[in-house]
Amino acid sequence: MYFSKKESTKKMESLKECTGTTVSSSQALPLHTLHPLRRTFFNRVFASVYTCAILALVYHHVLTLFNCRNVAFFSVTLSILLSDLVLAFMWVASQSFHMRPVHRKEYPENLEKIMKPSDFPALDVFICTADPYKEPPINVVNTALSVMAYDYPTEKVSVYVSDDGGSALTLFAFMEAAKFASHWLPFCREKNITVRSPEVYFGTSNHSWCSETEKIKALYESMKSRVEHVVETGNVSDECVNGDEERETFSKWTDGFTRQDHPTVIQVLLENIKDRDITGNLLPNLIYVSRQKSKTSRHNFKAGALNTLLRVSAVMTNAPIVLTLDCDMYSNDPKTPLRVLCYVCDSATRSDLAYIQFPQRFRGLNKNDMYASEIKRVFVINFLGFDGLKGPTYVGTGAFFCRRAFFGDPSTFMSPEIPQLHPNHAVDKPLKSPSILSLAHQVAGCNYENQTNWGCKMGFRYGSLVEDYYTAYWMHCDGWRSIFCHPERPAFYGDAPIALVDLINQNKRWVIGLLEVTFSKYSTLTFGIRRIGLMGLSYAHYSCWPFWAIPITVYAFLPQLALLMGVSIFPEVSEPWFLLYSFLFIGAYAKECLEFILEGSTFRKWWNDQRIWMIRGLTCFLFGSIEYLLQSFGISASGFNVTSKVLDDEQSKRYEQEIFEFGVPSPMFVTLATSAIINLFSFFKGFLDIISGNNMEGLFLQMFLAGFLMVNCLPVYEAMFLRSDKGKMPTKITLISTFLAGALYAAASHIF
Repeated sequence: MYFSKKESTKKMESLKECTGTTVSSSQALPLHTLHPLRRTFFNRVFASVYTCAILALVYHHVLTLFNCRNVAFFSVTLSILLSDLVLAFMWVASQSFHMRPVHRKEYPENLEKIMKPSDFPALDVFICTADPYKEPPINVVNTALSVMAYDYPTEKVSVYVSDDGGSALTLFAFMEAAKFASHWLPFCREKNITVRSPEVYFGTSNHSWCSETEKIKALYESMKSRVEHVVETGNVSDECVNGDEERETFSKWTDGFTRQDHPTVIQVLLENIKDRDITGNLLPNLIYVSRQKSKTSRHNFKAGALNTLLRVSAVMTNAPIVLTLDCDMYSNDPKTPLRVLCYVCDSATRSDLAYIQFPQRFRGLNKNDMYASEIKRVFVINFLGFDGLKGPTYVGTGAFFCRRAFFGDPSTFMSPEIPQLHPNHAVDKPLKSPSILSLAHQVAGCNYENQTNWGCKMGFRYGSLVEDYYTAYWMHCDGWRSIFCHPERPAFYGDAPIALVDLINQNKRWVIGLLEVTFSKYSTLTFGIRRIGLMGLSYAHYSCWPFWAIPITVYAFLPQLALLMGVSIFPEVSEPWFLLYSFLFIGAYAKECLEFILEGSTFRKWWNDQRIWMIRGLTCFLFGSIEYLLQSFGISASGFNVTSKVLDDEQSKRYEQEIFEFGVPSPMFVTLATSAIINLFSFFKGFLDIISGNNMEGLFLQMFLAGFLMVNCLPVYEAMFLRSDKGKMPTKITLISTFLAGALYAAASHIF
């Protein structure tokens, strides 16, 4: 059901009242400013010149194609042309990020001068977890405690924890956290500490120690010990339970209760109208939610869990602002909500604002970020460009949503199926009232979404494993805007994978999800570009990530195999076309490196980023595309695999020493190792040919390419031939890769 435009306007006015006092950006005290980057003009000039160079390269390939001497050379040229066309499209799509990049700055100190805390809008926080063994409950607890301790009126904060694993271990951890919060929150206020994750705070030495600090630390260590003991034993025993109320709660975990099949569990652990800390101040709401699961019903992974939280929170608190967080993404700045209000409470930006996205940042990265976990190009450089258009995409965490954005477009409100889910609905009963709890259980049922618009027109969108990207894509297509908030002090910190296999498995899931969008009815390549123009091209750049596998794979094998046979497939050094190839390579790499450095990174981090990009192309991009293709024919099916947040001591030590972690015999390592072997032997074969004076000019570009890839593969050679630790390349992978490299050499000898 849709409201008319007149009715929708009334609803919007009601929502504005809900968000408290509003301010205009034209007032003497600005809440935020926006400045275009000075390098915009250079970006546009470079894009024009580089486009001409790409067109010249395509022209050269077409000429070469018409002058091929045989089928083999025709096939090689066609493969390179296809690869360069993919590279050209990806480069053109990426230019949408460089047309109008902007920097924003917020002034939360001004907000506090023109608004009273009592006028601040309420805030619902969603924290998602799914597996107590891959995502340790004590880490999730630290995330929750860090946002519960925001410098924000506690009576306006509600924290919802979605446990999609349906684990009693996670519930026990949050029962303990609720008790510890009564000590931790007043301690944070009194000491005015900035880092409000207890684990991080007590793990650093840059704070003053006193008897009170020692007392709070002892309380935390005691809680942590109890939680970790329960997780280790895998059971909440009777001695861990205090009182009949807690015992009754855990009685729901019967023999028939499994993570795939169980009833809804909603437990109010703290209620802000009655629960107080040790100083007498009210505590925030803390609610544990495990939605109903059934083997016969689709649960839609994380998107389904978030939609359940949207409905449950609407019934219980219905705050107009919603923050979504990954379970390991703790708050690093207690004033972050005030930065958000600088936009939400400004009439100039509020009318069509869907969400404010903060960049993902990670703690514990080694000195040069060898796995490029910071993903600076995606989470910072590209987002500055996104922000100059309609705003950044949603990255699944660190985003503050306006609840209204989940119900239709800015001008047409889509009504939910019951009035209690309306974003303007005023909750007038306590959280634990029977009617509230009954309705909350109802909307968390596994069949509740049947015959409704949830997941297709309302809430977080279904249809892709990358629900965050797909939801943001639809919001922008519907006319909403978003804002990239990138303060000097990171708002959130999380944990990054320290094993290569975890990184590429996570990326493989992204690849499958992106391809689901690319080849859907609402493809970014067709529907997106028509609907939102340049912004659609930005989304197409991301959705076509898997296509990087084509040029990376071709350039990792084909020129090197030709080099082994002494066959030249690129222009000679003395030819004018050589300068074109040189400009295209050096220009692209130099500009990208410059952007990294201008955004506060280093040359070594940029180098590691481009190396990981090549590794992705030969592993997760390639295998994710194959898995998607098989899935399309019904041969295999993908699922949502939780990335492990558990740290191994030996792995951590190797990570700090910047030693690549292989260890697991993943099939994805086979193509990587095979490419490394081919490039190594082709480089030395070409080097010997050049020394002997055989076609030095004709083989130079192939020699350079093989050498460049060989340098990038140094960690692979070390893992295959020089290391003996548990993180080395498995012998099985080395043997298979060597055999495949030999087979490719034999095939090349017949082709060339």
